[in-house]
Amino acid sequence: MIEFNNLTRNRINERKVLNLVDNFLKSYRIEGDISIAVIGDCRMRRINNSYRGKDKTTDVLSFVDLNEILISFQQIKRQAKKYNKKVMEEFNFILVHGLLHLCGYKDEKELGRLEMIKLGNVFLDKYYKKNEKNKP
Repeated sequence: MIEFNNLTRNRINERKVLNLVDNFLKSYRIEGDISIAVIGDCRMRRINNSYRGKDKTTDVLSFVDLNEILISFQQIKRQAKKYNKKVMEEFNFILVHGLLHLCGYKDEKELGRLEMIKLGNVFLDKYYKKNEKNKP
């Protein structure tokens, strides 16, 4: 089961998010429950400080033991503007990034970060080709 909670006032198409996550799970042959929550900067900053000792917001946190992903929508909007992307395009990329973390991928080192970026882009390219209507 995929649980999705949008705890912000931003409109996010839940059906599209669930479809993307379902496709990712099938592609990576992952079974089990996953929880995804979209939160604001303040909550993300508190959680990032509590769990990682970093007193700043971040785009995504993945908790492998809980199969849980937290995404800061405010940070996603800033990054979309910075990288000249649509907001939901950046959201999907970061969601896939969080899912890759749940699969055990790490990005603390540059090589791991680059591998995750590549894997995320490859998955999304295939996904959008197969699901044209879900393209942001």
